[in-house]
Amino acid sequence: MSKTAFKLKILYGESDTDVLTPQAASIQKAGHQVEQAVDRKSVEESLRRGKFDLVILGSTLSKDDRHHLPYMVKKAHPGTRVLVMHTGGRHPEVDATIDAGRSIDALLETIARMLAEEAAVAR
Repeated sequence: MSKTAFKLKILYGESDTDVLTPQAASIQKAGHQVEQAVDRKSVEESLRRGKFDLVILGSTLSKDDRHHLPYMVKKAHPGTRVLVMHTGGRHPEVDATIDAGRSIDALLETIARMLAEEAAVAR
């Protein structure tokens, strides 16, 4: 896990703190600022309080939460990217997905790929 040149402000939501805490620490170690949110209500409150570059919705959130929260993110902050950890189909408000159970390295690679795509579009 190498540090990235771009520091993102990330909101990371999970329902299980045993999953959230170490994953968030690894993302921070990679050079990003991470705000942790435990459950849907905490994600919603964080979205009301602040602006984020990326919102990660983890696999321990319910399927319903992972479906509805991307709409809420885009409504509150249209430019915010959304990454959802799950298996399944494509969601119109989700910018990237990663299968549940993948390693933290796979998650960090997905974040880096999203940054590279965004930089390429900006040029």
